[in-house]
Amino acid sequence: MGHHHHGEGTRNIALAFFLNLGFCIIELVGGLLTNSIAIMSDALHDFGDSVALGLAWIFQRIAGRKPTAHYTYGYKRYSLLSAIINSMVLLAGSLFVLYESVQRILEPAEANAKGMLLLAVFGIVVNGAAMLRLKKGKSVNERVVSLHLMEDVLGWIAVLVVSVVMLFVEAPVLDPLLSVGISLYILYNVYRNLRTVFRVILQGAPANIDEKAIAGKLKSLPGVADIHDLHIWTMDSEYHVLTVHLVLNAPQSIAAQQQIRAQAHLLLKEMNIRHSTIEIEYIDERCEWCE
Repeated sequence: MGHHHHGEGTRNIALAFFLNLGFCIIELVGGLLTNSIAIMSDALHDFGDSVALGLAWIFQRIAGRKPTAHYTYGYKRYSLLSAIINSMVLLAGSLFVLYESVQRILEPAEANAKGMLLLAVFGIVVNGAAMLRLKKGKSVNERVVSLHLMEDVLGWIAVLVVSVVMLFVEAPVLDPLLSVGISLYILYNVYRNLRTVFRVILQGAPANIDEKAIAGKLKSLPGVADIHDLHIWTMDSEYHVLTVHLVLNAPQSIAAQQQIRAQAHLLLKEMNIRHSTIEIEYIDERCEWCE
């Protein structure tokens, strides 16, 4: 059953990738024909999503690979490369589009409102269909990509509204203003993505993990007097790793130590820690790592 869901998830992401890339090309041509900087900026957004989808497709295929001697935690952190590449593409493109948009605001150029309207409807249908397909998926990759596509649908709804207004009101400045809004939204997401990536690379504690709560739960285990040398980090913002020293209040048999470890591992799994390493010490024992 797991292989079935994995294969279905890969096919769903592949379908979304080809839909998004094909529409991105149509959108770029349509933006040039309609003279709409807003549509061209959204084409950039869709191109960034295509890059993300393509890399997500690749990483979905290799996600099941086992750890090796060179990659002892497996290939999970490779996904950070896709986030960095995607962010750099979107950063460069958004700055260029912002520059062009400011030029259009200073010297407004007429855009083809009817053409924008047709492309907006087409964009809502294509991105909406891909989003609904992925929304039913089981994997984290599918759910994340589904959110990207939902953002695209909302962007196209904005283009639709502006194009309808421009059909009745002569306001060519609305097109570059919408482009500025889309570009700023993209830059905000680039900032958020890079902040998350660098937190992972620098081995910061995961944002969704409560270190104090974990420490409190571990200290409450029977026979545990204290804990120290607690470290929590993440491989890819989903697969969390922890190491800790449990200080026992009295000498215990090997079987009792194993039981305490088992209880600690179970507790940590319930708190979303996927991999934990636990060292046992005694209250009168000197820890060389605590100097």
